Amino acid sequence: MNPYIRLALYFVNFAVSMYGLSAINFNKLVYPSKSMQAQVLLILCAMALSYLATQFLLSLDLSF
Repeated sequence: MNPYIRLALYFVNFAVSMYGLSAINFNKLVYPSKSMQAQVLLILCAMALSYLATQFLLSLDLSF
């Protein structure tokens, strides 16, 4: 597959993952003085979720 399409899929899925994970209030789950670590956790979760979603989409064989 074209590497540009693969890269575009990663970025699109990352944006969708960030949008979806923004509904979760990570600040309620962490200590009040650790908000920076909560943001890092949000980014890492979005990266992992976007990787999994992209790998799933790339593994689909859409040839009929």
